[in-house]
Amino acid sequence: MGVRVAVAGASGYAGGELLRLVAAHPDLEVAAVTARANAGQSLAAVHPHLRSLAHLTFSDTTPESLGDADLVFLALPHGASAELAAQLPQSVKVVDLGSDHRLVDEAAHARYYGGAHHPAWTYGLPELPGQRDRIAAAARVANTGCHAVAAILPLAPLVAAGVADPHDVVVTSASGTSGAGRSALTHLLGSEVMGDLSAYKVGAHRHVPEIKQATGVTTLTMVPVLAPMPRGILSSVAVRPIDGATDAEARDALSVAYADEPFVHVLDVGQQPHTSATAGANSALVQVVTDQDSGRLVLTCAVDNLGKGAAGQAVQNANLMLGLAETAGLTADGVAP
Repeated sequence: MGVRVAVAGASGYAGGELLRLVAAHPDLEVAAVTARANAGQSLAAVHPHLRSLAHLTFSDTTPESLGDADLVFLALPHGASAELAAQLPQSVKVVDLGSDHRLVDEAAHARYYGGAHHPAWTYGLPELPGQRDRIAAAARVANTGCHAVAAILPLAPLVAAGVADPHDVVVTSASGTSGAGRSALTHLLGSEVMGDLSAYKVGAHRHVPEIKQATGVTTLTMVPVLAPMPRGILSSVAVRPIDGATDAEARDALSVAYADEPFVHVLDVGQQPHTSATAGANSALVQVVTDQDSGRLVLTCAVDNLGKGAAGQAVQNANLMLGLAETAGLTADGVAP
């Protein structure tokens, strides 16, 4: 018998990826799968690729349907996690893939999200200094946002090392369509997305305050882009170097920060991250170069938005919370072609 975990919102893309990872995990077993709109349906009808879990049926998302688990993953829309989590027994550990408990600053929450602000939980990015121990000691963890993790991982070490100016940062982040969820929306139809790139939520993306909170950046311009691919994020982060810092110095800071990290990889000089190289993996691929015209440092990072940007990150956090090997059930290797 493994540790019993439940997935709320299991019919969505992130929920399905969580189930795929848990099904192959050596120490976890699925105790419950819930979904409001799909309650009563077989899991096989919604996730036909999950053959090992095809016998399961979605139940309604209630505290009762989740409360017998040792740990609950909440893969729910914004605003749906806090009320449900508050009704779960304190003995049940929770990883929230939503945004309800990420932000410390109530004013930032009001500005970017609106609605009720809920107390911040332990932030679920183990690669940040000191955060691994905090996650391991926590009963409630707020998973990272997908765009946020692809910007934070290359940026945070450079700000901490005094290499990058935190007062002038520009992020352009292209994401696959699964990042928008599984709802049947016109702008996500294949005929609308294929052969097209489009910016969205420019100037007011919800991951801006999360990136600032995690890195110490004070001024951030962010342009999210919808890309014609099902999964993956490629983030480009442009920063001004401090005191003429070079890309070699920036690379040294990244290499020191991630020397012992199993999932964050600083690429060799001349290589650039590819989203396809992270498909199905919990990896983040990072690079830095100096722009010859502006002198800015340009950081690039690729992740799977459903992996390190969501479900893979959530399992990594759960492993720490449960005292398991941090890499259990996860892989740094992507799927190709």
